[in-house]
Amino acid sequence: MYNFLIVHSFTNTVKNQSMIMFSEDAVQLRLTRALVAFFLILVIAISFAALIQREKNATFSVTASRGSSQLAIFSTAYNLLTFPTFTHHLPTFLTPFILNVNVAPVFSNSTRVEIYDFIKDNPGVQFRGICNQLGLSIGLAEFHLGVLKKAGLISFIRDGRYKRFFESKRFSRKEMEIISLLRHDTTRSILKTMLEGKNLSHGELASQLSITSQGLTWQINRLKKAGLVQESKDGMKVIYLLEDTHAPMLAEIINLVEQA
Repeated sequence: MYNFLIVHSFTNTVKNQSMIMFSEDAVQLRLTRALVAFFLILVIAISFAALIQREKNATFSVTASRGSSQLAIFSTAYNLLTFPTFTHHLPTFLTPFILNVNVAPVFSNSTRVEIYDFIKDNPGVQFRGICNQLGLSIGLAEFHLGVLKKAGLISFIRDGRYKRFFESKRFSRKEMEIISLLRHDTTRSILKTMLEGKNLSHGELASQLSITSQGLTWQINRLKKAGLVQESKDGMKVIYLLEDTHAPMLAEIINLVEQA
């Protein structure tokens, strides 16, 4: 009986020591894994920050060369640093690298000044119009427009598939929409004719402007959607009238667009 107690006691002692050793090993293993994960995250974060800094430095050190390979790096680096989804998900300690983009003087570049002045003198101009009139490549124009937009100096609205650019805070949203419509020659001709005070029917207006009935219907629907035109019936005829709300500003805006 005594021997049995000794053996039982010895067995319990071995089990307890094994459990203690196993527990210590498990803690040590978890600690090791945590340290490895921490250092991996630290290395990745530092590498990522260095990459962004290098790309940013490369972006603002490149001159206004119009070579396609340089412009691709120029535009891509800026878009990376200013794309909203990208910047909103950056860790806090990386934000200084991004905020430095705003430090560069906006008007320190002559091409950028030329683009800004052109948009100011030609409200509602399309992107392609900027490139063609100023002789700029797509990449260079995209980059400088991005800088001007980020600085709050220009804005744009969509006109179908296209962007139309404006000097910021110069026009209301409605005025920008009207200017965009008036940038289309046929639309402008329709509104100029209606401003002359003639109550023309659908057929008479189509004939006077030398466009098809279907084409006029499409144009009128756009103008009705914009709140510029309304229609009334005169027997079997459809008569188009200008909305009184926006009629006073139309002449001024048409003159502005045609002078640009």
